[in-house]
Amino acid sequence: MSKKVAVLVAGSWGTALASVLANNEHHVMLWSRNADQVNQINEQHRNERYLPGVDLSPRIEATTSMEEAVRDAEAVLIVAPSSAMRAVARELKAFLQADTLVIHATKGFETETLKRMSTVIAEELECDASDIVVLSGPSHAEEVVRLCPTTVVVASANLQAAEEAQDLFINSFFRVYTNPDVLGVELSGALKNIIALGAGLSDGLGYGDNAKAALITRGLAEIARLGLEMGANPMTFAGLAGVGDLVVTCTSQHSRNWRAGSKIGQGKSIDTVLQEMGMVVEGIRTTKAAYALAREYHVDMPITDQLYQVLFENKPSKQAVEALMGRVRRHEIEEIAKTQKEDWLRKL
Repeated sequence: MSKKVAVLVAGSWGTALASVLANNEHHVMLWSRNADQVNQINEQHRNERYLPGVDLSPRIEATTSMEEAVRDAEAVLIVAPSSAMRAVARELKAFLQADTLVIHATKGFETETLKRMSTVIAEELECDASDIVVLSGPSHAEEVVRLCPTTVVVASANLQAAEEAQDLFINSFFRVYTNPDVLGVELSGALKNIIALGAGLSDGLGYGDNAKAALITRGLAEIARLGLEMGANPMTFAGLAGVGDLVVTCTSQHSRNWRAGSKIGQGKSIDTVLQEMGMVVEGIRTTKAAYALAREYHVDMPITDQLYQVLFENKPSKQAVEALMGRVRRHEIEEIAKTQKEDWLRKL
């Protein structure tokens, strides 16, 4: 059954998810503040800045009016950068109907408050956070728009809301699972960007696959360590939102965070990298938030610590890697038993 779905905003991931919805024969209204971008989508069925060379479905209409986009929509998908999420949600409140399904697909924290995106949205919409659905998992926009097989997860404490979102998106190339662990899914999606920056930095330094494999593996332990301390389900980190998204983001040149890290590893400044990327690199903001969260929850996050020093304290990349390799000797299994708690061991 065709539904109207509003997608806010028209970046690469928002446009890719709009394409999935259009492929499922839904009527998609894609919102952007950029009038030229809106005209290009409507007249040429292209979004050249974010997905060059991709033909978009005529089922996707674009508008600069959020009111028009949201009016009579049965679902609203928010894909705004984390830094803009509060402002977008605040504007949305004026137009949102009470029974509209709200989904977000943004991977990051509000840096100033350390709040997750579902919390920010719920505060601004003055709604129950348990009804918000989070879409996450291993998925590059560049592959999704080419109909490459992709599998993601939708998380919500409200199973009915999660299943409604699942039904909106699932098709023959875009498989969707449900998960009740919103906390774990949001933490995984945000924190993996830090490890992807580290993997790119390692590649930029020319350290090879051995070093990158170590970063991914120890990065997963770091993500799970913080997540468990905050109350997430340990199995989430072994799933699509956890290890799945971590692997794809750390190993693909489609990944903005990997590309940014690689450029930093090659000696470019943060400002130069951001200028060359021309798009949001969530991992940079997330590193600052995770660094603060690690201290708040008294969790050891050495990869995050070193990346924070590279990004915000001008520490040379090579010295950061040397600091990680030179840490005091540890026993891997004993560390897991100590830091990931008995609950983790019971579920293995």
